[in-house]
Amino acid sequence: MATPRLPPLPSIRDLLRLYRLRAVQQLSQNFLLDAGVCARLARAAGPLRDAHVCEVGPGPGSVTRAILTQRPAGVTLVEKDTRFLPALLMLREAAQPCPVRIVAGDVLLYDMEAAFPVSPTPWEEPCTSAYILGNLPFSISTPLVVRWLRDVSKRQGAWKHGRVRMALTFQKEVAERLAAEAGGEQRCRLSVVAQAFCQVQHRFTLGGHVFTPRPDVDVGVVVLTPLREPRVDVPFETLEKVARGLFNMRQKSILRGTQTLYPELWTGSLTCALRSSLSCAAPRPCIRSCGLGH
Repeated sequence: MATPRLPPLPSIRDLLRLYRLRAVQQLSQNFLLDAGVCARLARAAGPLRDAHVCEVGPGPGSVTRAILTQRPAGVTLVEKDTRFLPALLMLREAAQPCPVRIVAGDVLLYDMEAAFPVSPTPWEEPCTSAYILGNLPFSISTPLVVRWLRDVSKRQGAWKHGRVRMALTFQKEVAERLAAEAGGEQRCRLSVVAQAFCQVQHRFTLGGHVFTPRPDVDVGVVVLTPLREPRVDVPFETLEKVARGLFNMRQKSILRGTQTLYPELWTGSLTCALRSSLSCAAPRPCIRSCGLGH
Protein backbone atom coordinates (compact mmCIF):
# COMPACT_ATOMS: atom_id res chain seq x y z
CA MET A 1 0.00 0.00 0.00
CA ALA A 2 1.36 3.40 -0.96
CA THR A 3 2.42 5.64 1.91
CA PRO A 4 -0.16 8.44 2.31
CA ARG A 5 1.03 11.97 1.83
CA LEU A 6 0.10 15.12 3.69
CA PRO A 7 -0.97 18.14 1.64
CA PRO A 8 1.94 20.40 0.61
CA LEU A 9 3.39 22.08 3.68
CA PRO A 10 6.36 24.37 4.29
CA SER A 11 9.46 22.43 5.26
CA ILE A 12 10.38 22.36 8.94
CA ARG A 13 13.42 24.53 8.19
CA ASP A 14 11.16 27.07 6.49
CA LEU A 15 8.79 27.05 9.47
CA LEU A 16 11.65 27.68 11.85
CA ARG A 17 12.72 30.65 9.74
CA LEU A 18 9.15 31.89 9.24
CA TYR A 19 8.33 31.98 12.94
CA ARG A 20 11.92 32.82 13.97
CA LEU A 21 12.12 29.75 16.16
CA ARG A 22 15.38 28.83 17.82
CA ALA A 23 16.11 26.03 20.24
CA VAL A 24 16.02 27.15 23.86
CA GLN A 25 19.01 25.79 25.78
CA GLN A 26 17.17 25.92 29.12
CA LEU A 27 14.55 23.52 27.69
CA SER A 28 17.19 21.16 26.24
CA GLN A 29 15.66 21.53 22.78
CA ASN A 30 17.24 19.76 19.79
CA PHE A 31 15.19 19.51 16.59
CA LEU A 32 15.08 16.52 14.25
CA LEU A 33 14.81 17.81 10.69
CA ASP A 34 15.73 14.76 8.56
CA ALA A 35 12.50 13.14 7.29
CA GLY A 36 14.10 9.69 7.07
CA VAL A 37 15.29 9.81 10.69
CA CYS A 38 11.87 11.03 11.83
CA ALA A 39 10.19 8.14 10.00
CA ARG A 40 12.56 5.68 11.67
CA LEU A 41 11.69 7.05 15.10
CA ALA A 42 7.95 6.97 14.30
CA ARG A 43 8.19 3.28 13.35
CA ALA A 44 10.35 2.25 16.31
CA ALA A 45 7.59 1.20 18.72
CA GLY A 46 5.45 -0.69 16.22
CA PRO A 47 2.82 -0.23 13.50
CA LEU A 48 0.89 3.00 14.01
CA ARG A 49 -1.89 2.35 11.49
CA ASP A 50 -5.27 2.83 13.25
CA ALA A 51 -3.44 3.37 16.55
CA HIS A 52 -3.72 6.23 19.01
CA VAL A 53 -0.44 8.07 19.48
CA CYS A 54 0.68 10.56 22.11
CA GLU A 55 3.77 12.49 21.10
CA VAL A 56 5.63 14.32 23.84
CA GLY A 57 7.49 17.47 22.86
CA PRO A 58 6.66 17.61 19.14
CA GLY A 59 8.30 21.02 18.70
CA PRO A 60 7.70 22.21 15.12
CA GLY A 61 6.16 18.85 14.16
CA SER A 62 8.85 17.00 12.21
CA VAL A 63 8.26 13.62 13.91
CA THR A 64 4.51 14.35 13.94
CA ARG A 65 4.50 14.41 10.14
CA ALA A 66 6.13 10.98 10.07
CA ILE A 67 3.53 9.69 12.54
CA LEU A 68 0.65 10.99 10.45
CA THR A 69 1.89 9.26 7.29
CA GLN A 70 1.40 5.94 9.13
CA ARG A 71 -2.39 6.57 9.23
CA PRO A 72 -3.06 6.57 12.98
CA ALA A 73 -6.59 6.78 14.34
CA GLY A 74 -5.72 9.89 16.33
CA VAL A 75 -2.78 11.88 17.67
CA THR A 76 -2.33 13.87 20.88
CA LEU A 77 0.53 16.37 21.02
CA VAL A 78 1.81 17.62 24.39
CA GLU A 79 4.00 20.70 23.94
CA LYS A 80 5.17 23.08 26.66
CA ASP A 81 6.68 25.72 24.38
CA THR A 82 3.81 27.83 23.00
CA ARG A 83 6.04 29.26 20.26
CA PHE A 84 5.37 26.06 18.29
CA LEU A 85 1.58 26.30 18.41
CA PRO A 86 1.16 28.07 15.01
CA ALA A 87 3.18 25.33 13.25
CA LEU A 88 1.26 22.58 15.05
CA LEU A 89 -2.10 24.20 14.27
CA MET A 90 -1.14 24.30 10.59
CA LEU A 91 -0.25 20.61 10.76
CA ARG A 92 -3.55 19.79 12.48
CA GLU A 93 -5.48 21.36 9.62
CA ALA A 94 -3.44 19.48 7.03
CA ALA A 95 -3.92 16.16 8.86
CA GLN A 96 -7.71 16.03 8.47
CA PRO A 97 -9.63 13.74 8.75
CA CYS A 98 -7.18 12.31 11.31
CA PRO A 99 -7.97 14.07 14.60
CA VAL A 100 -4.99 15.87 16.12
CA ARG A 101 -5.37 17.24 19.63
CA ILE A 102 -2.87 19.80 20.87
CA VAL A 103 -2.23 20.13 24.59
CA ALA A 104 -0.25 23.24 25.51
CA GLY A 105 1.36 22.32 28.81
CA ASP A 106 4.11 20.61 30.75
CA VAL A 107 4.09 16.82 30.30
CA LEU A 108 5.30 16.45 33.90
CA LEU A 109 1.93 17.88 34.97
CA TYR A 110 -0.21 16.24 32.29
CA ASP A 111 -2.58 13.38 33.07
CA MET A 112 -1.49 10.79 30.52
CA GLU A 113 -4.74 8.87 30.92
CA ALA A 114 -6.45 11.66 28.94
CA ALA A 115 -4.14 11.16 25.96
CA PHE A 116 -5.90 8.02 24.73
CA PRO A 117 -9.65 7.97 24.00
CA VAL A 118 -9.68 4.17 23.76
CA SER A 119 -11.42 1.38 25.61
CA PRO A 120 -9.19 -0.43 28.15
CA THR A 121 -7.47 -3.62 27.01
CA PRO A 122 -6.97 -6.32 29.68
CA TRP A 123 -3.36 -6.36 30.88
CA GLU A 124 -2.95 -10.06 30.07
CA GLU A 125 -3.83 -9.52 26.40
CA PRO A 126 -1.45 -8.21 23.69
CA CYS A 127 -0.36 -4.59 23.93
CA THR A 128 -3.08 -2.05 23.28
CA SER A 129 -3.08 -0.02 20.05
CA ALA A 130 -1.75 3.05 21.81
CA TYR A 131 1.79 4.42 21.81
CA ILE A 132 3.83 7.15 23.47
CA LEU A 133 6.56 8.66 21.32
CA GLY A 134 8.91 11.46 22.09
CA ASN A 135 12.16 13.18 21.23
CA LEU A 136 12.56 14.00 24.91
CA PRO A 137 14.55 16.96 26.24
CA PHE A 138 17.57 15.58 28.07
CA SER A 139 16.75 17.64 31.17
CA ILE A 140 13.50 15.75 31.87
CA SER A 141 14.02 12.36 30.20
CA THR A 142 15.14 10.42 33.30
CA PRO A 143 12.64 11.82 35.84
CA LEU A 144 9.87 11.46 33.26
CA VAL A 145 10.59 7.81 32.46
CA VAL A 146 10.85 6.98 36.19
CA ARG A 147 7.42 8.56 36.69
CA TRP A 148 6.00 6.54 33.80
CA LEU A 149 7.58 3.33 35.11
CA ARG A 150 5.80 3.98 38.41
CA ASP A 151 2.54 4.37 36.49
CA VAL A 152 3.24 1.12 34.61
CA SER A 153 3.77 -0.73 37.89
CA LYS A 154 0.50 0.61 39.28
CA ARG A 155 -1.36 0.35 35.94
CA GLN A 156 -2.45 3.96 36.21
CA GLY A 157 -2.27 7.02 33.98
CA ALA A 158 -1.87 5.99 30.34
CA TRP A 159 -1.56 2.38 31.49
CA LYS A 160 -5.14 2.27 32.71
CA HIS A 161 -5.83 1.54 29.04
CA GLY A 162 -3.56 -1.51 28.99
CA ARG A 163 0.04 -2.16 28.05
CA VAL A 164 0.97 1.03 26.21
CA ARG A 165 4.37 0.91 24.48
CA MET A 166 6.87 3.78 24.49
CA ALA A 167 9.55 4.84 21.99
CA LEU A 168 11.68 7.58 23.51
CA THR A 169 15.01 9.31 22.98
CA PHE A 170 17.70 9.60 25.64
CA GLN A 171 21.33 10.53 25.80
CA LYS A 172 23.20 7.49 24.50
CA GLU A 173 24.70 6.78 27.93
CA VAL A 174 21.24 6.79 29.55
CA ALA A 175 19.85 4.55 26.80
CA GLU A 176 22.67 2.06 27.38
CA ARG A 177 22.01 2.08 31.11
CA LEU A 178 18.30 1.44 30.62
CA ALA A 179 19.04 -1.65 28.53
CA ALA A 180 22.12 -2.84 30.45
CA GLU A 181 22.15 -6.56 31.29
CA ALA A 182 22.78 -7.87 34.79
CA GLY A 183 26.50 -8.07 35.45
CA GLY A 184 27.34 -5.37 32.91
CA GLU A 185 29.36 -2.24 33.62
CA GLN A 186 26.36 -0.01 32.82
CA ARG A 187 23.99 -1.81 35.21
CA CYS A 188 22.40 0.75 37.55
CA ARG A 189 19.29 1.68 39.51
CA LEU A 190 17.52 2.80 36.33
CA SER A 191 18.10 -0.48 34.46
CA VAL A 192 16.96 -2.56 37.44
CA VAL A 193 13.73 -0.59 37.88
CA ALA A 194 12.96 -0.31 34.15
CA GLN A 195 13.54 -4.01 33.43
CA ALA A 196 11.48 -5.07 36.44
CA PHE A 197 8.35 -3.75 34.75
CA CYS A 198 9.19 -3.47 31.03
CA GLN A 199 11.01 -5.18 28.23
CA VAL A 200 13.69 -2.63 27.36
CA GLN A 201 15.26 -2.47 23.90
CA HIS A 202 17.91 0.00 22.81
CA ARG A 203 16.80 -0.04 19.17
CA PHE A 204 19.35 2.25 17.54
CA THR A 205 21.60 5.25 18.06
CA LEU A 206 21.36 8.58 16.28
CA GLY A 207 24.48 10.65 15.76
CA GLY A 208 24.37 14.15 17.17
CA HIS A 209 24.77 15.54 13.64
CA VAL A 210 21.12 14.74 12.76
CA PHE A 211 19.88 17.23 15.36
CA THR A 212 19.70 21.02 15.22
CA PRO A 213 21.45 22.41 17.17
CA ARG A 214 23.89 19.53 17.42
CA PRO A 215 24.10 18.13 20.98
CA ASP A 216 27.44 17.21 22.52
CA VAL A 217 26.37 13.54 22.77
CA ASP A 218 24.78 10.90 20.55
CA VAL A 219 21.16 9.90 21.16
CA GLY A 220 19.73 6.44 21.78
CA VAL A 221 16.18 5.41 20.86
CA VAL A 222 14.72 3.09 23.49
CA VAL A 223 11.49 1.08 23.27
CA LEU A 224 9.81 0.07 26.53
CA THR A 225 7.08 -2.57 26.43
CA PRO A 226 5.24 -3.23 29.71
CA LEU A 227 5.49 -6.84 30.88
CA ARG A 228 2.40 -8.92 31.55
CA GLU A 229 3.90 -9.81 34.94
CA PRO A 230 6.61 -7.80 36.69
CA ARG A 231 9.88 -9.60 37.30
CA VAL A 232 9.72 -8.82 41.02
CA ASP A 233 6.59 -8.88 43.15
CA VAL A 234 7.25 -5.78 45.26
CA PRO A 235 5.81 -2.24 45.17
CA PHE A 236 7.59 0.21 42.88
CA GLU A 237 8.64 2.45 45.77
CA THR A 238 10.29 -0.47 47.58
CA LEU A 239 12.22 -1.65 44.54
CA GLU A 240 13.30 1.87 43.65
CA LYS A 241 14.49 2.58 47.20
CA VAL A 242 16.46 -0.66 47.44
CA ALA A 243 18.07 -0.16 44.02
CA ARG A 244 18.96 3.43 44.88
CA GLY A 245 20.55 2.38 48.16
CA LEU A 246 22.57 -0.42 46.62
CA PHE A 247 23.82 1.41 43.56
CA ASN A 248 24.90 4.44 45.58
CA MET A 249 27.68 2.09 46.74
CA ARG A 250 28.58 0.59 43.36
CA GLN A 251 32.33 0.58 44.03
CA LYS A 252 31.95 -0.91 47.51
CA SER A 253 30.62 -4.17 48.86
CA ILE A 254 26.94 -4.94 48.56
CA LEU A 255 26.79 -5.42 52.32
CA ARG A 256 27.84 -1.81 52.88
CA GLY A 257 25.16 -0.58 50.50
CA THR A 258 22.52 -2.72 52.16
CA GLN A 259 23.31 -1.24 55.57
CA THR A 260 21.95 2.11 54.41
CA LEU A 261 18.50 0.52 54.02
CA TYR A 262 18.17 -0.78 57.58
CA PRO A 263 17.23 1.12 60.75
CA GLU A 264 20.41 1.75 62.71
CA LEU A 265 19.23 -0.45 65.59
CA TRP A 266 18.94 -3.51 63.31
CA THR A 267 21.89 -2.92 61.00
CA GLY A 268 24.19 -5.46 62.62
CA SER A 269 21.83 -8.41 62.86
CA LEU A 270 20.20 -7.93 59.45
CA THR A 271 23.54 -7.47 57.70
CA CYS A 272 24.81 -10.71 59.26
CA ALA A 273 21.68 -12.49 58.04
CA LEU A 274 22.24 -11.17 54.51
CA ARG A 275 25.90 -12.14 54.61
CA SER A 276 25.04 -15.74 55.43
CA SER A 277 22.34 -15.91 52.73
CA LEU A 278 24.49 -14.65 49.85
CA SER A 279 25.75 -17.46 47.64
CA CYS A 280 28.41 -15.40 45.93
CA ALA A 281 31.95 -16.56 45.18
CA ALA A 282 33.48 -13.13 45.58
CA PRO A 283 35.04 -12.58 49.02
CA ARG A 284 33.44 -9.13 49.09
CA PRO A 285 30.21 -9.45 47.11
CA CYS A 286 29.52 -6.44 44.93
CA ILE A 287 26.56 -5.23 42.92
CA ARG A 288 27.73 -6.61 39.57
CA SER A 289 28.81 -10.02 40.85
CA CYS A 290 25.81 -10.71 43.08
CA GLY A 291 22.36 -11.95 42.15
CA LEU A 292 20.83 -8.74 43.47
CA GLY A 293 22.24 -7.06 40.38
CA HIS A 294 19.55 -8.97 38.49
